[in-house]
Amino acid sequence: MSGQDVEGADGGSPYNNSSGCEEDARQTKKEGKKSNVLPLWGNERTMNLNPLILTNILSSHYFKVNLYELKTYHEVIDEIYYRVVHLEPWEKGSRKTAGQTGMCGGVRGVGAGGIVSTAYCLLYKLFTLRLTRKQLNGLIVHPDSPYIRALGFMYIRYTQPPADLFTWYDEYLEDAEEMDVKAGGGQIMKLGEILKQFLTKLEWFSTLFPRIPVPIQKDLEQKLGERFPQQSANSRNAKPQITINNQGKYNCNNSGRKDVSRNQQRYNSQERGGGDGQWNDNDHANQWRARCVYVI
Repeated sequence: MSGQDVEGADGGSPYNNSSGCEEDARQTKKEGKKSNVLPLWGNERTMNLNPLILTNILSSHYFKVNLYELKTYHEVIDEIYYRVVHLEPWEKGSRKTAGQTGMCGGVRGVGAGGIVSTAYCLLYKLFTLRLTRKQLNGLIVHPDSPYIRALGFMYIRYTQPPADLFTWYDEYLEDAEEMDVKAGGGQIMKLGEILKQFLTKLEWFSTLFPRIPVPIQKDLEQKLGERFPQQSANSRNAKPQITINNQGKYNCNNSGRKDVSRNQQRYNSQERGGGDGQWNDNDHANQWRARCVYVI
């Protein structure tokens, strides 16, 4: 029996005894192999990271020495498991000196950034490995740590075509796994909420994600509005927050209006038609209400 007959007898393959079908089978296998290669959108060298963050990653001792020794995908995952405790690009308090001048102002990592976070160093390390589709899927469903999953989704946000983002995130938009995303702690978020923010907000703490083209952004917002109608309604109907600062002045937060308290203080008794020159709390409140406009 020839080798070709043996192959044809194996398992009742649908490609047996049909002209051209073996070629189709080989082509199918080839296409399946290709599908495991992830496309890279945008800059294939920088991962679309902010240049300041990338510069601090490449110059950091942790990336150049510690992470250089990690050669495999599984070694990097283990490092994420043991080292990542938040998702900010900078470590807590490391950018407070960003406004310094003089000798400290020109020191890289002092005046030009801060201490770049372990999370972002490992995110870029993943990029240098050029993850396959299978490996990336392994990250976003990893059972051991929410930070492993979060870095997988962040990798998607930075490197995948904007038109593919919803397909990647769709299944996980209601994921309730929680993690603390803030450097130093204090901001617990569910994974699903993080993903919604990735899709709708350009800013992530003190850095920016790659910009999503306007038509795709509108489509994302429409899909999210259909999926979470109550949240969309709450967002549209939210009123600006009203606060009084430590000088006792009224502020209309998020309304796009300037603080009107300085104009209030310019009014004197003559402009108000007499009086003792003093306003009580009700006068202040009435004057403020007349000038502050809500924007919905």
